[in-house]
Order: sequence, then C-alpha cells, then structure tokens
Amino acid sequence: MSSFGTDLIAAMEEAAAHAQGKGKVARIHTVEVPDVRAIREGLGLSQQAFASAYRIPLATLKGWEQGRRQPDATASAYLSVIAQLPREAREALRAA
Repeated sequence: MSSFGTDLIAAMEEAAAHAQGKGKVARIHTVEVPDVRAIREGLGLSQQAFASAYRIPLATLKGWEQGRRQPDATASAYLSVIAQLPREAREALRAA
C-alpha cells in the first residue's frame, strides 16, 4: 500500500475514534468576531464612509452588519486593528 493510503486509513481511524469520544482531543480553532457595527458607529462613520476609508466592499460590510455573513480570521484581525488603531489604519491605506 502507498504511503498516501496508509495516511488516509490512519486519518479515518483517528476521525472515527474522535467521533466516538475516544483518542486524542482534536484541536479547536476559534475566531473572535468583532462587532463591526459597533466599531463603525464608534468611529462616527456611515457604512459608505467606513467601507471607503478602510477599503472594504460595501456589500461585504452590510452582510457582516446584518448577520448574513461573518468575517473570516483575516478580516476579523483587520477589524480589530481598525478598532484599536483607526487613524493609523487609514493612514497606512492612504500611503499604499
């Protein structure tokens, strides 16, 4: 059997053990999702102004605020930077 086949069987056995509550504990990755609306409103910006200032597509911003979508890990990190350093984030984008 190839090493791929051996690895695949081992992975399936590990998954089955996990599903049965046996074996090693799986790693869990959580992403803290910031409150996008609270960040935007805290800066006193309209959706259009916030989207424009931080180069976020308006439809994406609206989707986040309306709960239809959630920011992924990278977007969540970017939003956290905006929340902590809004002026610096804007200036960095202007310089780019």
